[in-house]
Amino acid sequence: MLIQDGIPTREDLSRVLPPESRLAKGAVAIAECFQNIPCNPCSQACPKGAIQVAPDINATPQIDFDRCIGCGICVGQCPGLAIFVVDMTYSEDTALVQLPYEFLPVPQPGQIVQCLDRAGVVQGCYPVVKVSGGKKNQTWLVSVAVPRDLAMEIRNIRVGGEADA
Repeated sequence: MLIQDGIPTREDLSRVLPPESRLAKGAVAIAECFQNIPCNPCSQACPKGAIQVAPDINATPQIDFDRCIGCGICVGQCPGLAIFVVDMTYSEDTALVQLPYEFLPVPQPGQIVQCLDRAGVVQGCYPVVKVSGGKKNQTWLVSVAVPRDLAMEIRNIRVGGEADA
């Protein structure tokens, strides 16, 4: 349960995940932000105005999935590391998951990393496709190619584990 262990339930997630029809159209941001706190960098950063934290700045962000272009700018701006971009159209059997990353060493494209679920459990080892950002606010954006059935589960990576040996 979210309040006890910080892991959202299926019910929590059902309120923030885009519909399957939107996932089938390409990359889209997902805000797994569940706390009412005064925060709005994601809405300020979105070039399409797809993220709203209004009328109360304490509200959780709401994404208009039809306006979202999956650019990922919001991912690097979220101080809670709670926004991800998922592209289920990356390939026939693989999805691309863009994650915020604030650790060293920074993974490199082509590197195989451990991919973790929301509870920190390793779900497999998969390749880093792209790394960007990191300079201005120190949040790197790491895109990992994962099996499509894990795209909605992978929410972190571990660099320097068994996958890198």
